Amino acid sequence: MGLAPTPVDCAPGTGARTAANRALSECLRSKRPLDEALDKATKTLSVRDGGFARAIAAETMRRFGQLDDLVRRFVPLPPPPHKAGATLEILLAGSCELLFLGVAAHAAVDGANRLAAADSKAVHFKPLINAALRRIASEGPKIVREQDEPRLNTPDWLWPRWLEIYGEEVTRAVARIHIQTPPLDLTLRSPSDAAPYEGAIGLPGNAVRIVGAGRVEALPGFREGRFWVQDFAASLPVRLFDDVAGRRIIDLCAAPGGKTAQLCALAARVTAVERDEQRMARLQQNLARLGFDAELVLADVRDYQPRDLADCVLLDGPCSATGTIRRHPELPWIKSAAEVAACADTTDELLEAAAAMVKSEGLLVFAVCSLEPEEGPEQIAHFLRRHTEFRREPISSAQIFGLAQCVDGNGDLRTLPCHFAERGGMDGFYAARLARL
Repeated sequence: MGLAPTPVDCAPGTGARTAANRALSECLRSKRPLDEALDKATKTLSVRDGGFARAIAAETMRRFGQLDDLVRRFVPLPPPPHKAGATLEILLAGSCELLFLGVAAHAAVDGANRLAAADSKAVHFKPLINAALRRIASEGPKIVREQDEPRLNTPDWLWPRWLEIYGEEVTRAVARIHIQTPPLDLTLRSPSDAAPYEGAIGLPGNAVRIVGAGRVEALPGFREGRFWVQDFAASLPVRLFDDVAGRRIIDLCAAPGGKTAQLCALAARVTAVERDEQRMARLQQNLARLGFDAELVLADVRDYQPRDLADCVLLDGPCSATGTIRRHPELPWIKSAAEVAACADTTDELLEAAAAMVKSEGLLVFAVCSLEPEEGPEQIAHFLRRHTEFRREPISSAQIFGLAQCVDGNGDLRTLPCHFAERGGMDGFYAARLARL
């Protein structure tokens, strides 16, 4: 991408727009997670500019399908990326400002022109950018009203899959949640810690939901370790163990540590296993902030051999993470069906390793934040055919706060982003509870 490291002028919003476009480019062209790209691009910005950059980039990815459809109506033959530099990112982000962020037309168009002027390649397409955005400012709102938002913002590799699995009504409900800015869910160490969060929505399990929270580090109680960030759906797999106080539990693929913290808070004796050094460091920092103690093991799950078999083993397996699109809107555009198959193969090996760590009459809970059958229920079906020493233990709605709609026909956990829609939805999770005979 050709954007200069330092903006060529100090016009309001230029730094934020430069950072947003840099992050979008890294995400779309290098398939880098948007959060990582934004962390890098905004590290020198003020809190205000950093927030604006994140809003531009996140909403552009959340509405990417719509914006791409819109831009191509006014630029039918987009210039080749190599010659055009950041032209496409500038057009997408500028359209997003105009149509979804409520930025005044003159400010959004002027900001896009300044970005083009600062890009050694996009500068040659500045007249095209200016003309297209001016037309989008006047004609775009009518087009947006006529667009099929759920369909356009769900890529072709996912839409037919979900139609076949869930049907059109549920697929559209999921897609509608994906274009909403998600709230922030906090799990509190104590019910009394909810006091500083005025206007927060109470959730089952000592948790609260906050809309428009801003930076997590700036929230009351962060430094004091009064909460950790964990989507409500992500907190449910641990509930499948029932009472864990005093029991030895191995948490596999444990970073960033939400479930480890949850187990520690419930007085379990936890061993957390993670193979990535950076993710392990983050887990360690999170536990230290919260004041929790767990045995931390840096190892590949497939190589790890515990000293003793565990009462309970939790495997939160690697997956395509399609259940978390509402929080990571770039995922459907930087991943593909091939990655679902690749993750499924890896999970098969991890399940084998996890099963070997469970003591007689112990429990294995397998969870994935995916909506894809290959990564969830099909894995369990294959596992149970191979391992007759395990049986499925169907869960009850009472174990998950009475949420009967989140128990599937096999008695496994299945949350969908459209569950809790009136309160902002939840991540998509699958989890199965397996008992060793």
